[in-house]
This record gives sequence, C-alpha cells and structure tokens, in this order.
Amino acid sequence: MAEPNGKESPETDTSDNTRFPEVEGKIIQSIKLIAESDYYGIDINFTDNTAMVFAIEPFVVAHPLYGDWKTGERKILKQWKPVKSVSLKTP
Repeated sequence: MAEPNGKESPETDTSDNTRFPEVEGKIIQSIKLIAESDYYGIDINFTDNTAMVFAIEPFVVAHPLYGDWKTGERKILKQWKPVKSVSLKTP
C-alpha cells in the first residue's frame, strides 16, 4: 500500500480499495496469520464471535523476453505476453 502523501485523506476510496462495512466498529479479539505449505491466510477474530477471513493465493507472473547483452546494455529482441499462474479457487 502506498504511503500517504499528505494530500489525500486516509478515508478516501479509490477503485483499488475494497471496504467491508459489515465489520466496521467491531472490536478485534485476535489476528492470526497462517503461512502453511498448502494455505495462506489472515483471520481477524472479533469479540462477538464473528471473523473476517482472507484466504490468500500465491500468484506468479513471468514476463518472458529474449535479449542481447553484447554491448553491456540489454536490447530486447523478442518479448512475449506475460504468463500468469492459474487460480485454484472456483468462483
């Protein structure tokens, strides 16, 4: 997340932000970060026995290119479309 530059309100919504009004004002009991070989997530548990859970998928994007370094500077000879990993979750 970008650092505030002093010109924007921290409450300003942009198209890159997603708000969760259902949890606004709730008191957090605990926050758990899970980093296991088959699951990454963040669990935010509230004192009213509800929770906000973020299941996080690792994502990879490779930008393949073929280049010439003979002059010491890279000259791109060919570039392909990015190759992206596939989501394992069903919508």
